Amino acid sequence: MKTAIKYLIFFLCLTLGKATYAQPRMGADQTEIYLPLLKGKRVALVVNHTSVVAGTHLADTLMASGVKLTALFAPEHGIRGNADAGESVSNGRDKRTNLPIYSLYGAHKKPTHTQLEKTDIVVFDIQDVGARFYTYISTLYYVMQACAQYGKEVIVLDRPNPCDYIAGPIRERKFKSFVGMLPIPILHGCTVGELAQMINGEHWLGDSLKCKLQVVTVKGWKHHQPYSLPIKPSPNLPDDKSIACYASLCPFEGTAVSVGRGTHHPFSRIGSPVLKNQAKALLSAFPETDTISFTPIPLECWDKHPMHQGKTCYGISFTKVTPCGFTLRYVCGIYKMYAKKGLGNTFFSRPQTFDLLMGTDKVHKAMMQGMDYREIEASWTKPLEAYRQMRQKYLLYSE
Repeated sequence: MKTAIKYLIFFLCLTLGKATYAQPRMGADQTEIYLPLLKGKRVALVVNHTSVVAGTHLADTLMASGVKLTALFAPEHGIRGNADAGESVSNGRDKRTNLPIYSLYGAHKKPTHTQLEKTDIVVFDIQDVGARFYTYISTLYYVMQACAQYGKEVIVLDRPNPCDYIAGPIRERKFKSFVGMLPIPILHGCTVGELAQMINGEHWLGDSLKCKLQVVTVKGWKHHQPYSLPIKPSPNLPDDKSIACYASLCPFEGTAVSVGRGTHHPFSRIGSPVLKNQAKALLSAFPETDTISFTPIPLECWDKHPMHQGKTCYGISFTKVTPCGFTLRYVCGIYKMYAKKGLGNTFFSRPQTFDLLMGTDKVHKAMMQGMDYREIEASWTKPLEAYRQMRQKYLLYSE
């Protein structure tokens, strides 16, 4: 029961004092471990702007060390991290290294045989934020699958999980998508290296495939130890608060409610034109928050086409508190306000997106039936316990 409560309910982490953050040594920092593995090999990198070693991009570090690099593979947001969410990333050539860039977020999500034929090892080094719908782990899946098919090795340079909880529904088979490649909870409680081991160990690559895999683990970090990211992991997760709020607010992306895209505080506020004159109701439902109004505008390198562009949105911000873990409390509460105004049928503006983010259609159906968020969350207890037991096999760090 204590374990279920620990992971299933919503924690409001009052910012009354500074957390003691870990100062770990990343996998990428441990060149003494992986440079010998790369010696004499042809190496491709799956990297973005977070792939940094002592302030220098991993690609530059490896070139300076004499590693023979063959290509860079770009995930969502690109190699340098300046593409919008959902914006296609193009093939090209990196100006700094003159290496070819192959997009894994455009026409192809998976490396081709031709792109890998001159490569022996693929190094994956990207900071994750612990959520199933954060697409870098979907890219990891496809990279591992391609490498298993074409006889290439993958080396993961691991990084901590800054949102290290286990919560939310397990993704159902028919809701597999790029925002839900793996049958894991919304918050999976793993590092990228641990997920890579899980993908192999649970035989999720299909066709009896298994990827040759090595993980360079993080030194000086353990599970549930707070970690503040030195580099924002994507354009619309600019700080620790937005990363902590991300899991609970991302389901709003399938609704008519803005998550603050088109402002400088995305994923730390929510709002909609429909919620005008609802300040009293909002504070009654969410007394730990502040009421707010904001007007989304196009922002280069943030969001060029935000929802409700040019319209004033009314809602709440998480100025005083930081929501940790995952809860349906906010999405269910705002839905009830829409329904009370007779606008419940307009709330799920993109119902398929909502279901893909949740990994199931049971949540939105339960919401429309008027179920309380606590009752919906309680239905995940047994599947999450089974997941926790399975996860134990792949842990690289103590809890």
